[in-house]
Amino acid sequence: MEKKQTRLSRKERKQAMTPEERKKRKRKRRIIWLSIISVLVIFRLILPYIVLKYVNGKLENLEEYYGHVEDIDIHLYRGAYEIRDIRILKKVEKTGKIGEKDTIPFFKSPSIDLSIEWRAIFHGAIVGEISVEQPVVNFVKDRHKGEDVKADTADFAQLVDDLMPVTINRFDIHNGEIHFRDLEARPKLDIAMRNINITATNLTNVTDSKELLPASLTASAEAYEGKFALNAKFDGLAKKPTFDMNTSMKGLNLVLLNDMLREYGNFDVKKGNFSLYGEFAAKEGQFGGYVKPFMKDLDIVQWNKEEGDFKQILWETLVASAAEVLQNQKKEQLASKVQFGGSFDKVHLNTWRAISYVLRNAFLHALKPSVDNSININRLNEGGKKTFLEKIFGGNPEKKEARKEKREARKEKREQRKNERKKNL
Repeated sequence: MEKKQTRLSRKERKQAMTPEERKKRKRKRRIIWLSIISVLVIFRLILPYIVLKYVNGKLENLEEYYGHVEDIDIHLYRGAYEIRDIRILKKVEKTGKIGEKDTIPFFKSPSIDLSIEWRAIFHGAIVGEISVEQPVVNFVKDRHKGEDVKADTADFAQLVDDLMPVTINRFDIHNGEIHFRDLEARPKLDIAMRNINITATNLTNVTDSKELLPASLTASAEAYEGKFALNAKFDGLAKKPTFDMNTSMKGLNLVLLNDMLREYGNFDVKKGNFSLYGEFAAKEGQFGGYVKPFMKDLDIVQWNKEEGDFKQILWETLVASAAEVLQNQKKEQLASKVQFGGSFDKVHLNTWRAISYVLRNAFLHALKPSVDNSININRLNEGGKKTFLEKIFGGNPEKKEARKEKREARKEKREQRKNERKKNL
């Protein structure tokens, strides 16, 4: 008869051990845990250097740019890492290296935080968010050409994909700046938009919203005493651009831009404010929109016989005269409305309508310095055709509506009088 082998329980095995065996087991377990902790500590210490080398390797391999990061901080407890002191510079076209003239960085930021968006996890999605602190972007004239923009955008989109292992669902910019620099101008020009704040949310629609435009973007900035604002709703997953947005720039002081006006317009101003309002929408490859530029209290500097040549004097006189003639005298504003639309393959800009709005603002009805709320993503193809004279003398829509209401009221009174006469008979 075979003997049944009885398996001792953990407690029984422990009791069967000699004191020496117990000590050895405790020592072995302690060594294992210390080894695991040591490996984790060492890995945590060297991980920033591994990530730093990886990031700098990606930045060095950009086709048209060269980048470098000073330091990387890892935050394992929230699934994030922080890029510190990043600088990206434009390469010299011939040599592919950084030259003396390329000391102005195309992009720099003291901190970029890339992390998991924990709120999205509750919706069953693992996505990321990026927060950029105090970024500065510099566009230098003749170094950033229009034909390079598409290639540069593709480069940076690929870079973001390489640096962020998950899809980005939220994007924030805090206190940023954009500069346009002309180093050949005299004096050198540095036109800047500052205090830029941007927030884009639900880019990948993780909330599974049934809205046509589930994502949102808000932006604000300041430039030469002017306030910029933008609000947009869009579909980040649509194959064709799908969005509805409005934007405004209020109260930009033109006097502070005199260096630029002299360089590119060959005139300057004593006083004047510039404002701009616009709406844009796009759906299924079609788009529509308008912009309304306003110049308030514009006063062009009068010519001086002792300064400038004849051509400059003539040009400044013409500019000042045109501004005076086309300015609405009651509102003291020069304004227009430029409408455009069509498909993304073919843009239609309505020049005649822009001219008509200038004339209407000057001689008939002053345009309102605000968003019209006339562009809607669901009504992109609506709108009737008007002749050039109808566009100019079409009148104010609000006044037309008021006249229509008065006509209807008079008609009702006439009907009431007729009914009263019939009763009296």
